[in-house]
This record gives sequence, structure tokens and C-alpha cells, in this order.
Amino acid sequence: MKKLLFISILLSLFSFDADAQSIKLRGVIKDSIGEPLELANIIATIKETGEIESYAITNYEGRYQLDLPTNNTYTLKASFLGLETKEFDVTVPEGSDDMTRDVTLNPAPNQLDGVEIVYEMPVTVKGDTIVYNADSFTTGNERKLEDVMKQLPGVEINDDGEIEVEGKAVSKVMVEGKDFFDGDSKLATKNIPADAVDKVEVLRNYNEVDQMRGLGNDQDNIAINIKLKEGKKNFWFGEVSGGIGFDSDEKDRYLIYPKLFYYSPDYSINIITDFNDIGQVPFTFRDYFNFTGGFRNFNRGGGTNFNINTGDLGFAVGQNNRANSIETSFLAANFSWNASKALDISGFSILSDNRTSYITNTIRNYVATGITETTKNVNDQRTQLGMLKLSAIYKPNSNFQLDYDVLGKTSDQSEVSSIISTVNNNPNEINEDENTTPFSINQNINAYYTVDENNIFAGQVQHLYQDEDPFYSVIQDSIPFRGVFTQVNPSAPFDSSQDTFDPLQRMDRYDVNQQRRIKTNKLDAKVDYYYVINNKSNVNINVGATLSRQDFNSGIFQEFMFTGAPVAFEDDEFNNDVTFNFSDYFLGVNYKFKAGIFTFTPGATLHNYRVKSEQLGSVSENNEWLVLPNFNAIVELKKSENIRFNYSIQAQYTDVNNFAEGFIFNNYNRLFRGNRNLENAFVHNYNLTYFSFNMFNYTNVSANINYTRRIEAIKNNTALAGITQISSPINLNSNFADETLSAFARFTKNIKRLRFSLGGNVSWGKFNNIINEDIRESINFTQSYNTSLRTSFREWPNIELGYRLTLNNYDNAGVESTFTTHQPFVNFDAVFLQNFTFNAEWSYFNYTDAAGTIENTYSFLDANLYYREKDSKWEYQLQATNLLDVDFLNNDSFNENFNNTSQFFVLPRIVMLIVRYEL
Repeated sequence: MKKLLFISILLSLFSFDADAQSIKLRGVIKDSIGEPLELANIIATIKETGEIESYAITNYEGRYQLDLPTNNTYTLKASFLGLETKEFDVTVPEGSDDMTRDVTLNPAPNQLDGVEIVYEMPVTVKGDTIVYNADSFTTGNERKLEDVMKQLPGVEINDDGEIEVEGKAVSKVMVEGKDFFDGDSKLATKNIPADAVDKVEVLRNYNEVDQMRGLGNDQDNIAINIKLKEGKKNFWFGEVSGGIGFDSDEKDRYLIYPKLFYYSPDYSINIITDFNDIGQVPFTFRDYFNFTGGFRNFNRGGGTNFNINTGDLGFAVGQNNRANSIETSFLAANFSWNASKALDISGFSILSDNRTSYITNTIRNYVATGITETTKNVNDQRTQLGMLKLSAIYKPNSNFQLDYDVLGKTSDQSEVSSIISTVNNNPNEINEDENTTPFSINQNINAYYTVDENNIFAGQVQHLYQDEDPFYSVIQDSIPFRGVFTQVNPSAPFDSSQDTFDPLQRMDRYDVNQQRRIKTNKLDAKVDYYYVINNKSNVNINVGATLSRQDFNSGIFQEFMFTGAPVAFEDDEFNNDVTFNFSDYFLGVNYKFKAGIFTFTPGATLHNYRVKSEQLGSVSENNEWLVLPNFNAIVELKKSENIRFNYSIQAQYTDVNNFAEGFIFNNYNRLFRGNRNLENAFVHNYNLTYFSFNMFNYTNVSANINYTRRIEAIKNNTALAGITQISSPINLNSNFADETLSAFARFTKNIKRLRFSLGGNVSWGKFNNIINEDIRESINFTQSYNTSLRTSFREWPNIELGYRLTLNNYDNAGVESTFTTHQPFVNFDAVFLQNFTFNAEWSYFNYTDAAGTIENTYSFLDANLYYREKDSKWEYQLQATNLLDVDFLNNDSFNENFNNTSQFFVLPRIVMLIVRYEL
């Protein structure tokens, strides 16, 4: 299969070149004094029709090259901002050889002409901004923004629907300069209509505050701004979709999907809804907890890593939204309003209700005991999520800006699991019930003041209030954790007379319940002062603090099923009443300077850390002073090619969850208790990134390598008996450092209407863990490679051929497991009989392990048939998902205690008739 795919790609490339019968027109674009112009634009259009045939952007030597088919005459336009556009004709007779044509551009009397020509180009590079003309890359069959983004050189859509540039997820999406649901690009890619998109601006090194641009290191900040077509401004636009259908089990299915957008210079409104039971999830549980709402990490690069854990239930997450059953209700609204010249107000709200059912079969191999556990898990989840954000930006003049943001998040989460766990042919029936209703509110105030061109101040205050109340209940056949909850331990409270009553008269079932409450108040404050020495150097001094208080309470109890009266476990080891305080006072200095193509930013921060834990009638405290360095270097090889290097040392602190010493249930066979004597770990992080956007030869390359060494890491000391685990955190000796090394690379090349891409991710990690008082080394090595060839013809069918290879190797204390997945795929898109469009996506999976005990082969095929008459607002769609009616897919995972390989059962074949009306 791999050989066939490779041969087909080569044949496609060679046949395309052979059939094209084109010549290369090369030359140099210079200014009036003979200096070569880097990033100048040249475009060739067919003189008779005006259709774009080829375009180029000059390299650092001012060189360009164009592919021009023979037997035609072309009009060429060369342009550069601030210079006069030059236009000339070139005739290419049949049988012509390659040509050379140099171009000289003179100063322009009116710079606006140059700007106009720039925006006719398919791609324009202006400093850190890359501007794509969407119509130059699309085929006309695109329906959503993600379809447009997939066509753009250097831009990718990952498996989660997020936009990636240079291998980094885009942190902000704007439409006409206005925020579109801060913190998540997925909502934009899945909902903005493709036919509304005129230009796509990729803003690298992005900073939304004018005064701060160029002062710090914003190389990891990437934003996208969507420019709308003229017919979509000052008008309502969108669509209303509805559909009905059935699945292979003869169950009825439905889809309701209205969307509405309005953009004007003064305000914008976006409304998105989605109600369906066909597995289309617009906002997942993972999205909710990863959704930042635009809030940035406080004091990034300052050397402190202290994160507050969120109260999620650790829900199972489907692969690509695939599960046994999914029902979604979703409503989101986003607005922005220019209240005055000085005040902008914006905000969004999101409501989501997802009901998901998983059926999972798992084989779990425990390394230390050599025991194999098989489980069948029927898991029903419901997540009701709500978010509300309001923002205001007050900027009365260019020297002062004040920002305020408030983000509220609440949810109601529940999970019910029925598990059959089998060990040594002995089944254990387990019922787990978890629920929580966490709430948080995050407020942020930023102020920026420019005293003069040399002195700039910036201040930030951020406050987080979080309240979590997770509840856990488990009922099973066997007594849980003998020696902890039975009379093997004289102080243990478990009373077998409290066994649950079963309708089938089973009296050998054992139940246990646990309630928790965690309240968090966290305040971050910082003031930055920038002294700008000149346009090549500045000094940054910052002073601030992080203050956190957490109150943690928990208790374990049985519930007497006949009376409903709880029986509490009174001993301290089964209860928690903890007050945990963390503080970090810091003073930092950074110096940024440029020397030729190099930009260096060395720095260091002095910290005073204090950790205080009050529990069990006593207090434990730790006070420490640390100096943590950081270093950043950028090498600008060319305007669109650079190398970046980052190094930092972080002091990593944990929150109250690891300090509370009473027992906590993680699940039916994992028990955890904290350690009040924990200290911080030290994390050394090295990162090297390369990026090249080369429109001279139509290639884009991005690569990243990251190495992390964690010293005195907080690790779990696990007592493993059979399949039950009791863990407690401990700082591991510095002689046993954890190490991770990851690398990413992507190469894309465009040859006219062909796009070839090659990429890969490699991750290696070495971890030390304590199991049954024995320090064990585990190593995982994960490799993922992919290649594809995609066409983008306007009048011919389009096809994408690709192949992915995933290799997962786990070495757990000498016990190795290797899993391999081969995945060729084909995507097809065609227009026929003028009004019909057909597209299909096919993926083939071959999943095996090195031991030869697992070999699963399956394919997923989805297809859509659209009918739409020209200029009609109505569209009719016949949609089919999982056409081959695949039952399940595979997944494998690894941790210090065991290796997993699992089957996830998925939705059956679903056929839908969908009617869409364009507003």
C-alpha cells in the first residue's frame, strides 16, 4: 500500500509537468537604484480572459520565477509597496524555451496604487503578516472556513478542528478585526461560511496592544483575521439547515443547524446553534476545559509553574467525535460594539448540553504484577456547560489603554459507568456514579501607559474564584482496598452489614461514597516597566506576586440502603480539612537587543516562594528564594525565514490536591492520598523552531524540537496489589530525572494546482516511577508520519491521496509493547451536471501489535451529495456517515503502571436528508 501510494504521487507529479507544456519565466525585480526587492509581487494573467495563470513573490535576492503554459500571451504586473506598479505583456509561442525578464520599479507618486495591486495577489507578505486572497486558492466547492484554510500554503487544520500555523495552534480568530469567540479557532472553522471569506490574514508575532508590539517576545502568538466580501458587510448573512434521517438500526435521526452573522464598522453579531444526534459535536467537554476565553497565562516566561486543577471528572473522550451515541444541543452568541471612538465592548455566551454513551472493551496489562485485566465499560455521560464573557477596551489616545475582562464558567457534569472487570477469570461487577457542578469566575484588568517614546508601563491584575464539588460513588462485588476499608486494618470503618440491597437478593455488594469541596481564590498582579534605549534594544523590569488560597474538604462514607442514612468514616485518614496557601513574590529583569540578523533576550527573575499547609491540627511551611534565568534568541535569516530558540528554568509547584493527606478515590481500583511535605520540581526547557515561507519556489517548511528535563519531579509512590493501586506523591531524587524529547516537522510544496505535503511528529519520554518501593524506568516512543497529494482544479474533479503511519512503543521496566496503525486515505470532490456536487472521504485502518495478538482492519467512508441551482438560496444534501457500518475503532495508551489497548464502539451508518437555506 505504501509503495503504491508513493508511486502514484510520483506519477502524478511527473505527468502534471509533462502535460503542462509550460516554460519558466525568471528574472530579478529591482528598485530604481538597482537594489533587489525582497517580497515584491509579480502576477501573470491571461491577456484575453484576465484569468490568473501564475504568481510569485521574490526571494531575498529579488528573484522570481513563473510557470507559463505555451501558446498564449500574458499580462504581467510587478508591484512593491511604495513603488510604481509596472505592467507589460509576454507572449509564449509553442515550443518556446525558458525566458528571462528583469523588472525595475520606480518610486510611486501615489502609494495607494501599490496597495491596490498588493491585494490582487494570491499571497502577500508584509512583515509579520501573510495575506491570502481566498478566491485564488479555492475551487468554489468549499462550504466552511476550514475548507478554505486547508487550501492555503503554510496553514493546516488539525484533527480537533483548530487552525495551525508553523505547527502552533492559532490563539485568536477575528472577523473584520473583531474577536470571534476568544480562545477557540474551532468555532470559526466549523461555522463561518466559505463564500463570505475574501482575505485571510495570518498575523505572526501578534500583540493586540499597539504600545507593546516589538517590546517582548511574541513569536508564539499567532492570530487570524478574516476579511469579508463586500456583499457580506452591513448585511445579515448565514444559513438555516434542517435534516431528518435514519441509521442502520432503523432509528430516526435529526439535525437542526441555524447560523446568523452581521458585521458593520460599529458592531457585529454572531449566533450559532446546533441540535443533532448524528455525532456532530460543535463544542466538546475537552473544548470547554481548554477554552481560555482569551485569558493569557500570567507572567509567561517568569519561571513559575503553578496551575490550579479544574474539577472535571476525567471523562472518556471520543476519537474525532466518535462514540456509541452522541446527542448535542448547542447555542452560542458573540458580539462586539464600538461604543465610541475610545471604547470597545465585546463578549460571548456559550450553552452546551451533550449526552454521550461509550461502550469500551479494554485489555490492561499491569507491569509490576504481570496481571492482565479485561474490562467492558458501558459509560453514560451528560455535560451541561455554560460560559459568559464580557470585555471592554478603553483607549482615549495612543498613549493609554485600559482593558477589562470577566469570564464566568459553570457546568453540571454526570457520569454513570457499568463495568465488568475480569482478572484470572474472576469477574467483578462495578457501578460507578460521578457528578459535579463546578463554577469559576475569572477577572482581568490590564493597563498600558506610554510616558514618552522611551518609557512605557504595563500593569496586569487577574483574579480567579473557583468552587468545585465532585461526588463519587462505587458499588462492586468485592470489598474495595482490603487493609484500608476492612478489619485487616483495625481502624478501618467498613461495615459489611451496610451492603446494598439488590432486587435479585444479592447481599454481597459493597458500596462506598466520597464527597469533596474545593474552593480557590487566586490573585495575580504584575507591573512591567520598559525602557526603550533605541529601535534595537530595550530593558524590561517587572515586579509582582501570585497569591493563592485553597480550602479542601472531603469525606468517605457508606450509605445504608434500607434507611438512606449515611455512615461516615470518622478517622482522619478518610477525611480532609485542609487550608493551603501559596505565594510567589518576584522581581525580574530582561534585556532585548538586536545585532544584525540576531535578536537576543536574556533575563532572570528573583522569586520568594512560600507554601503553607494547615491540616490535622498542625501547620507545615516552606520558604525559599530562587533565581530563575530565561533566554530567547531569534535569527532572521530572511524576512520570511527564521530560527528561534528558547531556554528557561521553571520552579514547578502543585496545588492543594497533592497536599491533602486523607484518602481520595480516583476510581474503583485507584486510591490516592497527598503529602504535606512536597517541594517544588525544577524544569529545564529547551525549544528550537524553524520557519520558512518561500513563495519563490512555493515551499513552506516549519519544524520544532523541544527537550524537557524535570528534576526532583513530583511522582506517585504506588503500592500495587493485583490491580488495586494506592498512591501518594513524593519528590523523586534528582538522580532520577524525567526527560522528554519531541520533534515536529512539516513540508508543503505547491506546483500550480497540486499541493504536496509531508510531515511527522516524534515524541520520546523517559519517566521514573516508584512501584512497590521499587524505582522503575519507563520509556515511550511515539511516531506519527503523514504524506498527501491534493489537487485544487476549478473545472475538474479534485482528489487528495494520503497516508499516515503511527507507531507507539512502550517500554515499562523492560516489558515492551508496540502498536502500529497504517492509515491510507482518499478524499474526492467533483461537480457534475452543473448543479450537483459530490464529495467523499475514505480512511482505511490496519491496527496491529508486535506480539501478533491484535490485528484489526476497518474503514470509514463518509459521502455527501449536494444539489443547488445557480443563484438559488436553497440547497439539498444527501449525507451518509460510516457507510461501511464499522462497529468500533482502536486506541492504545501508556502510563507508569500499565499499558492499555481498547476498542471504542461507534455510531452506526447514518443517512440524512438535509435542506439548507442561505440568508
